[in-house]
Amino acid sequence: MPATPDDHAVFQARLESEGPPFAALASQPLLQSALQAGIVLESSCRNGTCRSCICRLASGRVVYRIEWPGLSAEEKADGYILPCVAYPVSDLVITRPV
Repeated sequence: MPATPDDHAVFQARLESEGPPFAALASQPLLQSALQAGIVLESSCRNGTCRSCICRLASGRVVYRIEWPGLSAEEKADGYILPCVAYPVSDLVITRPV
């Protein structure tokens, strides 16, 4: 995928109630940025189909570069994201599923 000007942005992301923020690059999925920062999020397929990485977006915004990111309209409306295919477009806070 060709880089766009926004792909060079770096945002601050953090897990709610879990340590300091980490750098979230606009050019890569949130899961990849978390793993590079030493933060382990459950994952398996890394393409949005297994849903093992599902988290809730407490604040901030993400975009998807695939047509169907594996979430229902209701889940999206409730703030759920799939970090394996979600790209940050702002600073953000996520929560792990309970």
